[in-house]
Amino acid sequence: MPHPHIDELLEKNRVWSAETKSRDPDFFARLSKQQTPKYLWIGCADSRVPASQVVGMDPGHLFVHRNIANVVVHSDVNCLSVIQYAVEVLKVEHVVVCGHYGCGGVKAALDKPELGLIEHWLRHIEDVAHRHADRLNNVNEPETRCDRLCELNVIEQVMNLARTTTVRTAWQRGQTLVLHGLIYGLKDGLLRDLGLDLAGPDDAAQSYDRVLKRLPTD
Repeated sequence: MPHPHIDELLEKNRVWSAETKSRDPDFFARLSKQQTPKYLWIGCADSRVPASQVVGMDPGHLFVHRNIANVVVHSDVNCLSVIQYAVEVLKVEHVVVCGHYGCGGVKAALDKPELGLIEHWLRHIEDVAHRHADRLNNVNEPETRCDRLCELNVIEQVMNLARTTTVRTAWQRGQTLVLHGLIYGLKDGLLRDLGLDLAGPDDAAQSYDRVLKRLPTD
């Protein structure tokens, strides 16, 4: 027998399917033929930040990868495989790294509680905090310090993305591919552009320094 909580999910799915077909009878037939998204979204696994919903897009418009604290690192074959498929097969034109304020993973990287296995993952964010220690140490209020590291983490992950083999190769062959850094506000539901729009290797160094200078220092 199905578990009651699974029954609830199945019922909500039936309602959603029926309502969707009522609004757009051809929706699923159209969606099943092919996915042709223009965007790859690399976001946090936090349940409060559903990618398609926060940008008001239907399924099929975003190719999505999510992990704790929206990290892009050379050792994560899962993330790198998603990037390669999105860029080389789906031919997305934009890759968005989206963090969010109040991120639990970022907060844990600052507070360093004993969490077990996840501590290995959080060390990627601790590295970001160490790199920007002078800036973060100037922020006295804990919530503001966390939010500043959320922003810095997005910036660093966009830069990591720009260094991946897939992205560098795409730029070398002249493929249109722009990288962006966004951050989402849980308190107001708004996305904020951090000002990183990398369309090629020459943009990376210039944009990094410029964006850091725009961030508050306290």
